[in-house]
Amino acid sequence: MKVKIKGRLAFPALFEPKAVGGEGEPRFSAAFAIDPSSESAKALASAVSEAAKSKWGAKADGILAELKKKGRVCYKESALTNSEGEVYDGFEDMHCLNASSKSRPTVVDRDRTPLVAADGKPYAGCYVAAIVELWAQDNQYGRRINATLSGVQFERDGDAFGGSAPASADDFDDLSSGAADDLI
Repeated sequence: MKVKIKGRLAFPALFEPKAVGGEGEPRFSAAFAIDPSSESAKALASAVSEAAKSKWGAKADGILAELKKKGRVCYKESALTNSEGEVYDGFEDMHCLNASSKSRPTVVDRDRTPLVAADGKPYAGCYVAAIVELWAQDNQYGRRINATLSGVQFERDGDAFGGSAPASADDFDDLSSGAADDLI
């Protein structure tokens, strides 16, 4: 089920694929901090349930409960934590969605123009809209509810996670008149 969500971007690998935790096949991926009272949270909870029902029918509720206990659902109705159980910056009192893709997702600015890594956005901590597709996995690798990352749209700046937001062109002086020597 395809869902459009809004949230804060974390751990983005939108332009170059990365192996998660240094293991497995490199993928494009991101995590999203989702406000639990938002329409996005409602849509994601519904999509998780719908994906389970379409795959497992009458057994869906029981299987889904087990998958949630084991942390095998892409949308967690809790904060994102590290291996020591500490909540990551920006995920306090938030839900978390993890999504990935083998192919590069569409990444666009507010006006829908394509973005590249050199643009400096989207970055961890900014606010975005994203298109994800939730689906149930049941194969030799186990059962899960996964989210495929299809696209990300930069919406607005936010406090960057793990540092400051990238500089904008307006932060610099106009040196076109030859005033560069004054700065050294």
